[in-house]
Amino acid sequence: MFRSMNPKTERTKIKEKVIEGALLLSALSSVFITLSIVFILFYEAIGFFKYVSLIEFITGTSWTPLFAKPTYGILPLVCGTLLVTVIAIIVSLPVGLVVAVFLSEYAPPKVRDVAKPILELLAAVPTVVYGYFALLFLTPLLQRIIPNLSSFNALSPGIIMGIMIIPYVSSMCEDSMRAVPMHIREGSYATGATKFQTAFKVVIPSAFSGIAAAFLIGISRAIGETMVVAIAAGMMPNLTFNPLEPVQTLTAYIVGVSIGDVPHGTLEYRSIFAAGVTLFVMTLILNIVGFLLKRRIREVY
Repeated sequence: MFRSMNPKTERTKIKEKVIEGALLLSALSSVFITLSIVFILFYEAIGFFKYVSLIEFITGTSWTPLFAKPTYGILPLVCGTLLVTVIAIIVSLPVGLVVAVFLSEYAPPKVRDVAKPILELLAAVPTVVYGYFALLFLTPLLQRIIPNLSSFNALSPGIIMGIMIIPYVSSMCEDSMRAVPMHIREGSYATGATKFQTAFKVVIPSAFSGIAAAFLIGISRAIGETMVVAIAAGMMPNLTFNPLEPVQTLTAYIVGVSIGDVPHGTLEYRSIFAAGVTLFVMTLILNIVGFLLKRRIREVY
C-alpha cells in the first residue's frame, strides 16, 4: 500500500501552487494592461483617421488642430521631438559612458560607493523642477552667450534632458562593464595594453549588449519626456531644425490638450491619440533598430 503524503509536504505544495498562480496572474496582468493601452490608443486613433487623411497627417507641415481652420500635419511635432532628443543624446550618451568607465575601471571602491548613489539622486528630482531650471536658469545663462536665443527654445530643454538621463545611462553602463569577467581584463593587460586601452577596446565591446540597452533606455526616456519640454520649449509647433527657436514635441502637445478644455470624443481630442500612435511607432522602430544592432555586434565580437 502507498503511504499517505506528509501533511507538511502537502501544505508546501499548496503554497507553491498558490505562489505560481500569483506569479502567473501578475505576468498575465502586465501583458493585459499593455495590450489594453495599445488597443485604446489605436482605437481612438482610428476614429481620428476616419476624418483626416493619413497622407496629410504624415506629410503635412502645419499642425494647428485647435484653430478655426485646423490642419493636421504631424511633421512639426516629430521634428521638435527629434531635435530635442538629439540634443539630449549629444549631452547624455558620451558623458554617461565616460562616467561609467571611470566608476567601473578607475574609481576606488570607496569613491564608487559614494559617487554612484549621489549620481543616481539626479533621477529622483521631479521633471517639473528640471523644466523650470531650464527656463529660469539655463536659458538666461545661454542668452548671455547667444544673444538671439529665444526665451523658449529647443536647446535649453535638450541640454537639461541630457543631464537628466545621465544617471540612467551611466548606471546601466557601469553595471554592464562590471559584469565583464576579470580574466578578460587580465588577458588584455598581459598583452601589454594600458588601462585606457583595456577599457575602450576590450571591456566596452564585451559589455556592448548592456551598453546598447542603456543607450536605448536613455533615448526612449528623452523621446517620452513631457514636463521639461512643456515648460521650456515653447509649445509652438514649428517645422525647424534650429535649436534656438521654440518647438513643440509630441508629448508636450498631448499633455497640453489633455489638461485643456477640449471636449471628449471630438476630433481635436482624438488628435492626441494620433500623436500617441506616432510616438509609439517611433519608439518601436528605435527598439527594433537597437535589437538588430545588438545582434549584429554580437556576431562581430
